Amino acid sequence: MIHSHEHINEHAEEHHPDKHCHSTHGCSCCSDSHNHEHEDEEEEMSWWKPALSLALLLAGIAMSASNVQWFQNHWVQLAWYAVAWLPTGLGVLHEAIEEARKGEIFSEFLLMSVASIGAFAIGEFPEAVAVMTLYCIGEALQDRAVSRARGNIKSLIAFRPDHAVVMRNGKSETIDPADVKVGDIVEVKPGERIPIDGTLMSNAAAFDTAALTGESMPRMIEEGGEVLAGMIAIETTVRLKALRPSDESAVSRILHMVEEATERKAPAELFIRRFARIYTPIVVCLAVLVVLSPWLIARIVPDINYDFTEWLHRALIFLVISCPCALVISIPLSYFAGIGAASRRGILFKGSNYLDAIAHIGTVVFDKTGTLTTGHFVVSQVNGLTEEQLATVAAIEQDSPHPIARAIINHCKPAQVTLSNVKNIAGYGLSAMVDGKTWLAGTARLLDLEGVDYPDELKTAVGTIVAVAIDGTFAGYIILSDQPKEDAARGINLLNRQGIETVMLSGDKQALADQIASRLGITTAHGDLLPQDKVEHIERLMQAGDRQGVAFVGDGINDAPVLAMSDVGIAMGGLGSDMAIETADVVIQTDQPSRVAEAITLGRRTRSIVTQNIAFAIAIKVLVMILGVLGIANMWEAVFADVGVALLCVLNSLRLMRPSFFKQQEQP
Repeated sequence: MIHSHEHINEHAEEHHPDKHCHSTHGCSCCSDSHNHEHEDEEEEMSWWKPALSLALLLAGIAMSASNVQWFQNHWVQLAWYAVAWLPTGLGVLHEAIEEARKGEIFSEFLLMSVASIGAFAIGEFPEAVAVMTLYCIGEALQDRAVSRARGNIKSLIAFRPDHAVVMRNGKSETIDPADVKVGDIVEVKPGERIPIDGTLMSNAAAFDTAALTGESMPRMIEEGGEVLAGMIAIETTVRLKALRPSDESAVSRILHMVEEATERKAPAELFIRRFARIYTPIVVCLAVLVVLSPWLIARIVPDINYDFTEWLHRALIFLVISCPCALVISIPLSYFAGIGAASRRGILFKGSNYLDAIAHIGTVVFDKTGTLTTGHFVVSQVNGLTEEQLATVAAIEQDSPHPIARAIINHCKPAQVTLSNVKNIAGYGLSAMVDGKTWLAGTARLLDLEGVDYPDELKTAVGTIVAVAIDGTFAGYIILSDQPKEDAARGINLLNRQGIETVMLSGDKQALADQIASRLGITTAHGDLLPQDKVEHIERLMQAGDRQGVAFVGDGINDAPVLAMSDVGIAMGGLGSDMAIETADVVIQTDQPSRVAEAITLGRRTRSIVTQNIAFAIAIKVLVMILGVLGIANMWEAVFADVGVALLCVLNSLRLMRPSFFKQQEQP
């Protein structure tokens, strides 16, 4: 979970140790401004400083190699490389001082600073500049990846309804939802989001509740029923009486759950900071011992000559060798390469820590509607109706904006018939006269209302039912359902092959959830769930003993709390709600469930490469540092070994960018 030098807000760590930090903190050499007190602040990266240092460094090396006469003067070279060092070195030195003030004396910034200044002291000017320049370039690559991943994500709060139309003294007045008082009459037009919880005062009306409950079917709410903020009026203008203040509404409660879930998400302690806390003090102490130990021995053994300058030179070489450039560059680059490879497949990671976290996932929990399914109704079965009768039903439905009516019309071309006395019976369905006969098309409750007998199978059928009766006689029924996405079954199969447990949560009824789960190969499915029920299910999974990580995949506003509290939240970005996309740690831009398995595989491969780089770099570093202390390795050899290790680690990291990586995933 490495983001080169991401800083956890100190205040948050002190008072909220479990708070999850999304902030990105780059070193001063690559950032023009910092705010250590606000963890969500995005920092604008500046590339001109490391670019300038790199250009001056390469120019200086080229002039030395070409024996440019005026550049051969020692003081000219010192001035040249000092200027090259300033854009990057000052920033890192500033960070070392700031960390020391906070009590983090032996930070990676200190090691960078001492090694770089030490290189100047022994006359190795190019190496002094290279230390800082390579460090800042690696940091900039990491921050650029995070910035790109989060650049187009909007604020959560933007999706709270921003206005309410209140009827006062017979006139409409547009106000902020926070100013609506309990008992006020609020008017909402078709297509608008309900701004506040209230009691429906109009006739029964249909509402799109998918954002709150995840249900694919619009909900009919009778007069006097409760309407929740966040729902969308579908067919008619409705009026409702405010039931509770705005800050207690459904959307506000969901946002509050998101905030709480975010606080329960413990921040991963980043590897480089953990590594530096151990590595840096040891290296500094060893460098001091390189100077002092021979002096102490010389005091005890008079025959041994002690040359302070020689041993100081070795100690400074030791510090330069110890500079972890290979790690500083290759580790962020590994994650950058992984993020880049994922983005080409439509998988957007918001930070390298999530790419690392997803490698530890053992359970993937899916929302159903819009995640595993398309979120759109289609006619899946027609029972008892002829093609002519079905076309007549389509003709009756053709003027209705209801999603069920649109699905029937898309399935069958409306018949050219003469309609009369067409009635929309709110909450029940439609009635019409066709060629002198009375047709009914709607729910079973409509048939009950009109006294029409129908078979018991209508009560047990799974899906959304449109029953049809002609002149008081039951004729048949249409089943509509939300279909699985094309690659949903393949995505579940890929996860099963990786040994990952799959679970499905849905706001739809249990029978429908079981049907979808059976078709896709999901072993566990839970239906009839509200947002708080999903939170409880995720909490139980996350509290299980000896568990691996839990990922949640969703797309609606109702999924925001569980996306935030899970170890890794994954949102379907193509058709998903903006709130879900903001809350999630990973966004599947293609809306393909199979990309979840690819993201997990990529995370595991990335972590493996990072581990390889760490082991290789540390082993070589230790070896060359020993040779340096013994006087066998000089500065140039040390720098060559350091650059060679860095290059090999970088090449190893770039393997993630090869297209062949996904061949195994694409096998049937």
